[in-house]
Amino acid sequence: MHRETRLRLELIGIGATGLLAAVMIGFLALDYLQDYAVAGAMYEQYRIAGRLLDYVLGTNVFRHPFMWRSIATGILIGIVAPLVGTYLVHREMALIGETLAHTAFAGVAIGLLFSATTDLGVSLLLAALVVAILGALGVQWLTEHTDTYGDVPIAIMLTGSFAVGTLIISYGRGMTGINVENYLFGSISVVTPGGARLMAALSVAVVAVVVATYKQLLFITFDEQAARVARLNVTWYNTLLIVMTAVVVVGAMQILGVILVAAMLVIPVAAATQIAHSFRETLFCSILFGQVSILGGFAVSIGGSLPTGGSIVIVAIACYLIAIVASSRTTAAISTH
Repeated sequence: MHRETRLRLELIGIGATGLLAAVMIGFLALDYLQDYAVAGAMYEQYRIAGRLLDYVLGTNVFRHPFMWRSIATGILIGIVAPLVGTYLVHREMALIGETLAHTAFAGVAIGLLFSATTDLGVSLLLAALVVAILGALGVQWLTEHTDTYGDVPIAIMLTGSFAVGTLIISYGRGMTGINVENYLFGSISVVTPGGARLMAALSVAVVAVVVATYKQLLFITFDEQAARVARLNVTWYNTLLIVMTAVVVVGAMQILGVILVAAMLVIPVAAATQIAHSFRETLFCSILFGQVSILGGFAVSIGGSLPTGGSIVIVAIACYLIAIVASSRTTAAISTH
């Protein structure tokens, strides 16, 4: 395929993805404001569209608002996870996603125990977000203040945070009726209205930050030493990247669970690197592969009554294998443009 035609198709795909994300964010906003007359009338149009989809597809899924929230959350994950993951993969930091997922699980455990032992209602997603961000900052601090190899602090945080989570869950067993397995393996039932809205807000923030700091993040990704020589505040941008990773991980944990959350940070990017010829093209292709994985995974899950997280990851791996077959390269060779 001619390069210009290919780039045009990629831009069309990105535009369609952006439009789809805007529609989903619009639904979440109307879902929140449905008690108001105008918003309620517009919200009902989404419900009508869902019933129409069910009629056409012969399903009994899209008429339910919780499915729209889950799909909206998934679509947003399919954008921000590969977006942040592209920087992580090229910096050989793919393991950080798994680490922060385990840290977020410790946050869920803390939230569960706090809710069970006090009269205060605590958002488990918010608790996971706070703990994951603290864990991200902890990893960054350990990396900069210890003489161990780069991945040692990550491994310590990964095992330590999951150990804390399991201890808290074991201690508080029987105090709460919430199924912890949903957070381990992911479930659409975990996605609450508040969780979906939080994911929407965080996704907009992550995209805005990446757009605003694209050149700086690109610089430190491919030549951190040169960035330091150029007096760029490398520590700040490293911290920003790892905090964004924590944000994405917590959002993705709702659908994919702790066990599988790192897949959406890595696999779409790995597929994109097989066919892309520049960093910017890798970003675009990874987002497109992310959307195919999310929508295809939901289709497999709904059609076969299978777990959503596992279905999404299997579709993502299929995309990766297809990209390998379609690629004419045997080694990665992308430019930084």
